[in-house]
Amino acid sequence: MSAPTPAGPAEQGRGLQPPAFGRPSPALIARADRGYARFLAVQAPDASPGDHGQDDDAGAR
Repeated sequence: MSAPTPAGPAEQGRGLQPPAFGRPSPALIARADRGYARFLAVQAPDASPGDHGQDDDAGAR
């Protein structure tokens, strides 16, 4: 014995997941924006050799 098959589509209820499931909240997006802005604001160290002693070893050969 089986249950009868409904004639029309199932009603849209809340179910187990909230209606906005899978979409980030505006608060989460704002937090990510602030973190990304902080990441971009970090200054990279100078690429110049400066006083690291790298050139001193090359001249002694």
